[in-house]
Amino acid sequence: MLVHNDNQQIPVYHLEPDEIAGNRNFRVYTFDGTFPNQSELLVPHRKDHYLIVFIRRAGSRQWIDMTPYVLKDNTVYFTGPNHIIVKEEFTQLWSTGIAFTNEFLSLQENASLSKLPLIQNPHNGHELLLTEADVNFVEDILDKITIEYQHSSEWQQRMLTAYLTVLLTYLSRLYTEQFTENDTSIDKLLLKDFQAKIDECFRELHEVGDYASLLHISAGHLSEVVKTQSGKPAIKHIHDRLVMEARRLLFHTHHSLKEIAFELGFSDASYFSRFVKRETGVTPAEYRASIREMYQ
Repeated sequence: MLVHNDNQQIPVYHLEPDEIAGNRNFRVYTFDGTFPNQSELLVPHRKDHYLIVFIRRAGSRQWIDMTPYVLKDNTVYFTGPNHIIVKEEFTQLWSTGIAFTNEFLSLQENASLSKLPLIQNPHNGHELLLTEADVNFVEDILDKITIEYQHSSEWQQRMLTAYLTVLLTYLSRLYTEQFTENDTSIDKLLLKDFQAKIDECFRELHEVGDYASLLHISAGHLSEVVKTQSGKPAIKHIHDRLVMEARRLLFHTHHSLKEIAFELGFSDASYFSRFVKRETGVTPAEYRASIREMYQ
């Protein structure tokens, strides 16, 4: 279900009960080579619940709080209420996801789960890399949860809670191993501030120097910190945000290429087309045609 938050102007999705369990506070999602929901693609949105997803195979990209993540195979991704999510690409997905609400965590037998590091997420992390042993463990627990979820009984709630407790505890241990105090360093905070400024100003400001001025530092220092912290140049962060918005407008609107170029701060539509071609390998017109063909 989709609702609009008038204060933030970003749609918020509620956890929808499915036909199997009808539970409004807990749900299992399974994707076996399916495509993401068209209505959510390229639309910044929030969820009012927690989502833990084990990606078996994807290769697509999504953004969480304006940080892009190329979804890796055999990796866990997790978000909580109010994180901003954008699903950017249109590739098939093999995954299992567990969704649950704050109301689920407030149940007496679940109260301790809300204190786990994965739930509190002090480092604002969203990706857990798994070893082969981790993959086997997570797959086993998810199989148990899925089987229990699909067969209603008087013990179902207790069993789901027990399995989820094991899963979240295991993932919380991985969380504390993978995220350290260094993640809250001054340089890490500068990267977050830079990403936040891009999200505010990407339509008007396209150069690293512009953002360095907003952050009251030199362009050279900003470039060095961003490259060290994120692994990619500062200008690439700006270009990625422009490309994502261009894709959203090409997919969800009927605006002309000239109108889209102007909306994104390009004075020349031909330069905008060359920019998109350079960044994605296809022109805006080719991208729009391929997406419409896919969803006809």
